[in-house]
Amino acid sequence: MIRVGIIGGAGYTAGELIRILLNHPQVEIKFVNSESNAGNKFTSVHEGLIGETDMEFTDQLPFDEVDVIFFCFGHGKSREFLSTHDVPSRVKIVDLAQDFRIAAPEHDYVYGLPEINKDAIGKANHVANPGCFATCIQLGLLPLAKLGLLKEDVNVNAITGSTGAGVKPGPTSHFSWRDNNLSIYKPFQHQHVPEIKQSLKQLQGDFNVEIDFLPYRGNFPRGIFCTEVVKVSEDLDLDKVVAAYKEFYANAAFTHYSDAPIDMKQVVNTNKALVHVEKFGKKLLITATIDNLLKGASGQAVQNMNIMFGIDEMAGLRLKSSAF
Repeated sequence: MIRVGIIGGAGYTAGELIRILLNHPQVEIKFVNSESNAGNKFTSVHEGLIGETDMEFTDQLPFDEVDVIFFCFGHGKSREFLSTHDVPSRVKIVDLAQDFRIAAPEHDYVYGLPEINKDAIGKANHVANPGCFATCIQLGLLPLAKLGLLKEDVNVNAITGSTGAGVKPGPTSHFSWRDNNLSIYKPFQHQHVPEIKQSLKQLQGDFNVEIDFLPYRGNFPRGIFCTEVVKVSEDLDLDKVVAAYKEFYANAAFTHYSDAPIDMKQVVNTNKALVHVEKFGKKLLITATIDNLLKGASGQAVQNMNIMFGIDEMAGLRLKSSAF
């Protein structure tokens, strides 16, 4: 059994992580740390777990009892935590914050996108889980980068559910404001753009264009739907592009090319990603969709854990989408 600890246990991503791991056939949750909830049952915060566990949050950090820990911190908190706590070198780490997503000499975190880094993840002791928007956007563009087709600025629009803003209420996540509403935020400046560029350059060495990303707040709880426009030559054969997508994702555990147009409900509550491509003259239109809390966060984190420990990549993640 893989012995797991979770640090930062009160948020949406932690709740999803606990839900997945409670039902994972090869995992035992040893502790979930939350200083503000220490002594309270998980179900006092994550009410969807009622009937599934009687475990309680703790303010302790028994690293000697675990094989891997998940950081479910806000961005910037992982570095801060590691500067004040001595995590044993034998304990693997999956960090769901953005602190280590960009490769740098001062850390050894592998960027945890299995579709391009599976071998490296399998050898890693530390993995930086990708951002939710970044995951969806990259999965739409990676096959084109491999073909060397990203020669001009890429236009991206993507809309995310309110859970993407975290569990702490704020002016733009309050139900009264969010319901029947739509808004844009961080245009051209979203924090996930650098990691997207990093992955695209990994596959297309001469990649040197902008990702013009417009993020939207949606009036639904979970999911991301993304559209991407890539300029290409008019004589580019769409059939060859589609074949390249299918080949690229042929062995991907959760990412699938769809011949038919896609919608977000097909992936919500699953670890799946769906991608579809159309061509209009000199433009490719790519659509991609994921669940922001699963393939965009906790589901992908468990997928990475599975790979790190050399077990079935899909263990604990065979989640079913809604039939309607």
